[in-house]
Amino acid sequence: MIFETHAHYDDEKFDGDREELIAELREAGISHVINVGASIESTKTTLELVKKHDFMYAAAGVHPSDVDGLNEETFAWLAEQTRLDKTVAVGEIGLDYYWDKEPEVQKNQRIWFQKQMELARKADLPVIIHSRDAAGDTMRIMKEVHAEEIPGVIHCYSYSPEMAKEFVKMGYYIGVGGVVTFKNAKKLVQTVQEIPIERILLETDCPYMAPEPHRGTRNSSLNLPYVAAKIAELKGISAEEVISITEQNAYRLFSKVR
Repeated sequence: MIFETHAHYDDEKFDGDREELIAELREAGISHVINVGASIESTKTTLELVKKHDFMYAAAGVHPSDVDGLNEETFAWLAEQTRLDKTVAVGEIGLDYYWDKEPEVQKNQRIWFQKQMELARKADLPVIIHSRDAAGDTMRIMKEVHAEEIPGVIHCYSYSPEMAKEFVKMGYYIGVGGVVTFKNAKKLVQTVQEIPIERILLETDCPYMAPEPHRGTRNSSLNLPYVAAKIAELKGISAEEVISITEQNAYRLFSKVR
């Protein structure tokens, strides 16, 4: 079955049909879903959502573009959520210099990225890392905190195959979603070809990043077979093998999932 490692079903784009769609996921062969927090507020809505569904689990964390919401009090609350049975990761955390160009804003992102990495270490949880236009600083901070001791995934991977191999050397997985089906996704296609299938996870980032042939529409885990088929084509194996291997990869990383 398909293990969806990165979704945002608490997003308002699902308000009209959330429960119906989630019910459909099980029928469509989705074994588990990691719903990922991106702010203090979305971590709260994520935790509420996963309480309702046995096959859904939470990642608790604050996206780099939302670290303004972090302070001593909210960070202490976030730490408490990592102790919950259904919290299986810290994320999504990291750096995003695409949207945030101001030096002071980027500095604040780096501070909270490092603090959330250390939180994951203390909680004995893996991390889900968002990194955009910030490859050098992401790698530098990961080395500073000895990220090889903190398992995780580089979500929605967008850098070079060479950089991916460096992350893999640190024990990290590479999250692959709908972008791999895009005609202009040359770097990601090459990355998938060059790294071991044992280091790839399936993800959507839904409601964003729908694959071809549904690019530009609301995404959901129902589209993951398109991603698996593209990876299979690039690897010269069957889609069934891709689904099976990436599911086992996800179980290894998110070891609290049952």
